[in-house]
Amino acid sequence: MTKIMAVNAGSSSLKFQLIEMPSEKVISSGIVERIGQKEGNFEIVVDNKKHQITQEIPDHKAGVELLLKALVDYSAVSALSDIAACGHRVVQGGDFFKDSAICTEENVALVESLIELAPLHNGANLVGYRSFKEALGEDSKHVFVFDTSFHQTLDPERYLYALPYEYYENYKIRKYGAHGTSHKYVSQEVIKLLGNPKKSRVIVCHLGNGASISAVQDGVCIDTSMGFTPLAGLMMGTRCGDIDPSIIPYMCKKLNMSPDQFLDVMNKESGMLGVSGISSDSRDIENALFKDGNEKALLTGLLYSRIVSKYIGSYVMELGGVDVIAFTAGVGENASYLRRIIIDNVSRALGAHLDEALNEIRSKEARTISTPNSQVEVMVVPTNEEIMIARDVCRIYGIN
Repeated sequence: MTKIMAVNAGSSSLKFQLIEMPSEKVISSGIVERIGQKEGNFEIVVDNKKHQITQEIPDHKAGVELLLKALVDYSAVSALSDIAACGHRVVQGGDFFKDSAICTEENVALVESLIELAPLHNGANLVGYRSFKEALGEDSKHVFVFDTSFHQTLDPERYLYALPYEYYENYKIRKYGAHGTSHKYVSQEVIKLLGNPKKSRVIVCHLGNGASISAVQDGVCIDTSMGFTPLAGLMMGTRCGDIDPSIIPYMCKKLNMSPDQFLDVMNKESGMLGVSGISSDSRDIENALFKDGNEKALLTGLLYSRIVSKYIGSYVMELGGVDVIAFTAGVGENASYLRRIIIDNVSRALGAHLDEALNEIRSKEARTISTPNSQVEVMVVPTNEEIMIARDVCRIYGIN
């Protein structure tokens, strides 16, 4: 058995899972939060027991040292040498990386060069990598796992924008997509559940606070909803998704805002929060709808579902049909009423029908929620990006 560390480092946090491969058993998981603040927080779970430490955590290096010490102290590992390799989530791989990659000096430099495309993420992802590299030693093994690499199989007619071509040549303006690790994991799980057919057409709906949809043909992504940045595509928790670009200069003049200020509105004050005026959390909107009959909550759910349905429809055309529509992530896995509206929107065209009782069941297991006579199978498949990271680490290094 091999122990793989899956790492997701943010600007002030670091999430991790220690996973035993190939069984994919989670040995330990946890989070280091409020890094760089006066009072940091560290939580670790080992053997279903949660341990918590509150203290100042000045930087990521200190956070990594804290969690590695805890792994030994709580017997998740007998020694740090038990950790065979680490996989590090990186948001933006540009068009340099069509797959996960070993963390060589050259690849680190390429990730650094892409910080401008993901300023809130790539830099922090590198800090996490460097912290683990220093703590585990120069000979330790590390792999970058990119949110964008699963979408690098898109054809130019799907990733290019109808702008002057030199913008792509000179500035790399194109669709990159995001959530690729989740889309890859869920689509692979769906194909397994189908019995590993050679041919399959899967639409993955990753619906969380951030949301995206992908069209996966025979295990290969052919299109996805997010674009140059994660702002594009679906309506999300606080992001507006696709809008008419002319709205930006129009509202900048009306509100006396700079483009950067209005971009902040589109990223942080729009989506479910902006339309409902209630919350960016779909659970709060669901409560407002079913407990209070709030009209804005109803409008938010209908608008959100309609946008998702339109993307499903367009991807059915791209795929030439669809075998499975799979829902995943926080909203996709838990908001049964939104799944019901979305499938109802596409039912006449696709012959897709939900089993109402199955749709209402909450479970951490992958499951079918459509009726036996539904012409399209509808599934809920809980995502697990950490498992996908561990799988990629083992594949890249040839670890069995």
